[in-house]
Amino acid sequence: MAAINPPKSFDPWDQTFLADPYPAYADLRTHGRIHYYEPTDQWLVPHHADVSTLLRDRRLGRTYQHRFTHEDFGRTAPPPEHEPFHVLNDHGMLDLEPPDHTRIRRLVSKAFTPRTVERLRPYVDRLASELVGELVAAGGGDLLTVVAEPLPVAVIAEMLGIPESERAQLRPWSADICGMYELSPSEETAERAVRASVEFTEFLRELIAVRRKEPGDDLISGLIAAYDEGDRLSEQEMISTCVLLLNAGHEATVNATVNGWWALFRHPEQLAALRADRGLVGTAVEELMRYDTPLQLFERWVLDEIEIDGTVIPRGSEVALLFGAANHDPAVFAEPEALDLSRAENPHISFSAGIHYCIGAPLARIELAASMGALLEQAPSLRLAAEPSRKPNFVIRGLEGLLVEV
Repeated sequence: MAAINPPKSFDPWDQTFLADPYPAYADLRTHGRIHYYEPTDQWLVPHHADVSTLLRDRRLGRTYQHRFTHEDFGRTAPPPEHEPFHVLNDHGMLDLEPPDHTRIRRLVSKAFTPRTVERLRPYVDRLASELVGELVAAGGGDLLTVVAEPLPVAVIAEMLGIPESERAQLRPWSADICGMYELSPSEETAERAVRASVEFTEFLRELIAVRRKEPGDDLISGLIAAYDEGDRLSEQEMISTCVLLLNAGHEATVNATVNGWWALFRHPEQLAALRADRGLVGTAVEELMRYDTPLQLFERWVLDEIEIDGTVIPRGSEVALLFGAANHDPAVFAEPEALDLSRAENPHISFSAGIHYCIGAPLARIELAASMGALLEQAPSLRLAAEPSRKPNFVIRGLEGLLVEV
């Protein structure tokens, strides 16, 4: 069946869509398995089976530059003034393909083994409890800035060995860099991302120099040791890896936290069930990640021609895998529009799949469960203080803030 243009309800710049994209995703799924979206020159894939399959299909890649030049691939090179961002971004393992991806992921994965992550649990639990305690002592506040942001930023900074006194700028740098992952970012967004890339790179270059002289028990020291032992990790790859771990290590967790609590406040019966049975925390974390997905879209380049439902997608095309749509596919999830914290079968793809499956997923789950558990324990009467505003973003879905009262 030939692909058709998506229904008009799909408009990633429309405020109504951004407030609730899930009805538009239902339209996409109803009207076909693949849609060409001219405004962004992308092929949209909304069904769970297709998204899951394509995440594992090696005919698609996060980059094409390991095989083709921009000209060979029919694409225009980024503007020279954006180079600092692309140098930083393109040397991180999320935007690399094998063999470079395999080499870097193998080194980084040593810091994310189940045993290593489990050793972090007491630190995460203690920090979550302290942050929630501050919120309770103040009688409430912005859940985003008091709990959701500080927790994962502190955890990944601790893993990297970034001193506490130097962590204040990490979140602003990350936010500015992540602005480039939205659809058709503005030149102003690009300028902020470039500036943040330059500053973050210089910060890490200096920190790496310090760690070479004074190694510690942290990931940066571990990457330096691997380099010194001949594991072929360049300094730029170290820097890009650290930035990726910080950005990916907290961005989704921050948004999953506030998206999740906003969903709970809108479903008081589910929140009541969670308060009555703390044993639901594990499945609640998975369901909230599915219900309002923090990363709505994941892009892939078509390296070799593929066919979906009779439509040939040529080499050089860009495919937009719609995680949010896949996570609400009724072919996989019973009553997908219902929030069910006890949902046992929950094969959501919020952490991606295939070789780019989120390496920090186990740590993110620990962080989400820790903050939720601390809030249930210390703030059993937590309630919404004001209607939140949605960030004007599509790809990375979150709130401007979430004001609560205790």
